[in-house]
Amino acid sequence: MTSKTDETAGTAGALGYEQARDELIEVVRRLEAGGTSLEESLALWERGEELAAVCRRWLEGARARLDAALADED
Repeated sequence: MTSKTDETAGTAGALGYEQARDELIEVVRRLEAGGTSLEESLALWERGEELAAVCRRWLEGARARLDAALADED
């Protein structure tokens, strides 16, 4: 049996950078606006952490590709 966290992480991992970034912006907007219950705020925060990790992986991958391309030029 998979947990909701496992399912969400799998979904987050399949997102492209722009999709993850846009959803992360929305999560932050909702958290900053307030008016959510503690449980919902925690769920949003957890989702934001997952989305930030997706963005970080995309950016690290892009950095590695750029570094490799620059190394090939030398």
